[in-house]
Amino acid sequence: MRKKVSFTVPDIAGFKQSLLHWSQQYYEFVWLDSNGHKSKYSSFDGMLAADALTSIVTDTQNAFEDLSNYQSNTKDWIFGYLSYDLKNDTEQLFSSNPDGLNFPALYFFQPKKLIEIQGTVVTFHYLNMVADEIEEDFNNILEGPKPFAPELENQSDVKIKLRIFKDEYFSRVNKMLNHIHRGDIYEANFCQEFYAENTKIDALRTYLKLNSITRAPFSAFLKINDKYLLSSSPERYVKKLGNKIISQPIKGTAKRSLDKNEDRLLVEALEKDQKERAENIMIVDLVRNDLSKSALKGSVKVEELCKVYSFDQVHQMISTITAEVSSTKNPVDIIKETFPMGSMTGAPKVSAMRIIEELEASKRGLYSGTVGYFTPDNEFDFNVVIRSILYNKTAQYVSFSVGSAITAKAIPEKEYEECLLKAKAMRQVLEN
Repeated sequence: MRKKVSFTVPDIAGFKQSLLHWSQQYYEFVWLDSNGHKSKYSSFDGMLAADALTSIVTDTQNAFEDLSNYQSNTKDWIFGYLSYDLKNDTEQLFSSNPDGLNFPALYFFQPKKLIEIQGTVVTFHYLNMVADEIEEDFNNILEGPKPFAPELENQSDVKIKLRIFKDEYFSRVNKMLNHIHRGDIYEANFCQEFYAENTKIDALRTYLKLNSITRAPFSAFLKINDKYLLSSSPERYVKKLGNKIISQPIKGTAKRSLDKNEDRLLVEALEKDQKERAENIMIVDLVRNDLSKSALKGSVKVEELCKVYSFDQVHQMISTITAEVSSTKNPVDIIKETFPMGSMTGAPKVSAMRIIEELEASKRGLYSGTVGYFTPDNEFDFNVVIRSILYNKTAQYVSFSVGSAITAKAIPEKEYEECLLKAKAMRQVLEN
C-alpha cells in the first residue's frame, strides 16, 4: 500500500531541478517530463520513481513472459525500459552487431518512492515502509541542490566518432534501396551511431542542458546503477488508458527557422511533402495492423493523420491511432504484440528488421527501445527512445544514434542531412 500526500509548490521549475539533484543518491530512478506539452492523452507534468523495492532484469530470452509475471505479481507501479533487441523474443531474429554500452535487454523496478507533479501540485506516493520520510524528503528537495562536487564535473573532452562514415552510409542506404526496389520491403528505418570512448560526462548536467534546448514531451532521465539514459524524445510509442490504447508514430521531419515566415513555410512544405506523407501513412498502416492483434474487432481508428507539430529543434509529422481492448487483456501482451514500434522498424516489419540488422553497423540496444511505466490498474505509457544519449559510466562510453526512414523515393544525401539535423542537439550538449 502507498501513502499519498500532496503539497502546493509555486516554483515548479525550481522544484523539478532540485528533485533531479536529490534523486542522484539512488541506485536506480526514472524521471519522466512532459515539459509543459498538453494533449488529450497527457497524464502528468512530471513523475519521478526512485529506490527499488523489487526489480527484474533479463536478457532477450522469455523476456516478455518474465515481465508479465513480474507485473501481474507486483500489482503496483513499475518503471523501466525494454530495449530494441527484445525483437529477438517476439520473432526469429538475432543481434550480433557491436555494442559498446552493454545495457541489460530489459529492466523494471517497483519504486518505494514515487513523486508526481501536476501543475503546481506535487504528490508523494510512498510505500508504507518509507511513508514517514515524505516530509523530510519534501523539505530536502525544497532546500535545493547542494553544490556540485568537483569529481562530478565533466572530466574529459568529448571526441565524437562516427560508426560509419559518409561514403559508407551512402553505400548502405543504396543497399537498402536495392531491397526496396526488389520488393523485399517498402520502407525501413536505417540508423547510425555516434560515440565517444574513454569519456566521462556528468549525466545530470548533460541531461539538464539537453532538456533545456529540446523541451520534448516524452523526455526521460534514467539511471540503473552505472548506466544512464538522457532522452529528449518527442514520440509516444503506446499508451493504455482504461480499455483504450493509443499509438502516435512520428514520420516526417523538417528543420526550424528563427524567422517566423520562413518557419511557417517549412511547416506548410512538410504538410504537403509527398515522400514524408507516404512514409507516415505506411507506418500508420503497420501500427493499425499491430494494434489489431490486441484490439476488439472493428475498434482500430486513425484519429489524426499526418498532422505537423512544432518542437524546439524540429517540426514533426505525427499520426494518432487508437483501439479498444478487452478489460481482461494482459497489458504486457499488448506491448509484445506491437513491439518494436513501427516507426523505428519498417514494412513489412519482420523483413525490415532482418535487413536493418544486416546493414546497420552497431547494436541498437536501448536506442529505439522504450521507457515508461505500468500502473496498479494495468494502464501504461511508453515513449520511443530517440534523440537520446546513452552512457555507461564504468565503461566510459557515450553513444547517441539517429536514423531516417528509407523509402523508394529516398535520396541518400538528403537522408544523411536529416540524420545530422536529428543529431544536432545531442552533439551540441556533449561537445560544448
